[in-house]
Amino acid sequence: MNSSSNGYNVSSGLGYRDAYSTAVAKNVIVVALGLIINYINGTLIHTFRKHQIFYVNPRYILFIHLVVNDMIQLTSTISLFVFSYVFYRINASLCCLIITLSIFTTLNTPLNLAVMAVECYIAICLPLRHAELCTIKRTYVLIGWIWVMSSASALPDLFILLATEPVQLFYSTMFCKKDILFRHPIHLKKRDVSYMIYLTGVWLTLLYTYIMIFLAAKTAKSAKGDTKKARNTILLHGFQLLLCMLTYIAPALRKALFYWFPKHRVQIVFASYIIVQILPRFLSPIVYGLRDKTFRQHLKKYLLCTASTSIKPLTAAKVMLLY
Repeated sequence: MNSSSNGYNVSSGLGYRDAYSTAVAKNVIVVALGLIINYINGTLIHTFRKHQIFYVNPRYILFIHLVVNDMIQLTSTISLFVFSYVFYRINASLCCLIITLSIFTTLNTPLNLAVMAVECYIAICLPLRHAELCTIKRTYVLIGWIWVMSSASALPDLFILLATEPVQLFYSTMFCKKDILFRHPIHLKKRDVSYMIYLTGVWLTLLYTYIMIFLAAKTAKSAKGDTKKARNTILLHGFQLLLCMLTYIAPALRKALFYWFPKHRVQIVFASYIIVQILPRFLSPIVYGLRDKTFRQHLKKYLLCTASTSIKPLTAAKVMLLY
């Protein structure tokens, strides 16, 4: 089924269509997973807001920023998934807005992981300077810089689009897909270069912080438990970054799978969407929310809707246990 608008061929996105029952089942699965993950993430945010120990701690502020970022990304990608079935084509301006927001949040994730790894490194290797270096104000400034760095990569796509396409495009309707909207060859070259720079920088940061924490574990036997936990956290950062990288290698991987299994294109696309776009968003609550003893203690109350109306403030001694 081919359709075009202002030269935009949408057949690449709609060369195959699901049966009605299959389409309904897929949308129910995707929306249900999205609601479950966003409910857990929303509970994490509620827990963060209700307890002072969390919103005055840079580590938890960075974690909650990652959670909010995941919620935005998950909501935008699921919206595009549902729109592709329900409306077939949507307004190009709305499509541009949703895709740009998705690109922002996709780029934010590895940068946020790198900043969290550096904070963990300072807490273990420079404990006496942690309070000086990792202040609340600096944490929010860093979050602002994360968005600025993401915009430095995402906004040029919009400028290239405005420079190379007619204004009528934004009043037309189209099948909303990133490769269809940003189709100019310059987009692809810029995207490859920017992704390579971002991921290389993040991997080097994770590698450096892991090695330094590993060396600190050998010399500081009294803090062996803390350093081991920090090393495990950095490793989990690396695993989460690998999942992030699936976003960049997914098109090439899908193309290879189409070649090997040409009769299962629809199943490959759906499985790829679940693995690349949804499952990584489920990892943050597990890695940070459930592993952290202090967070887990309060999170269980809100997940089970049994939070008491009066909550005793945590002591300074418990704050020190975080490190």
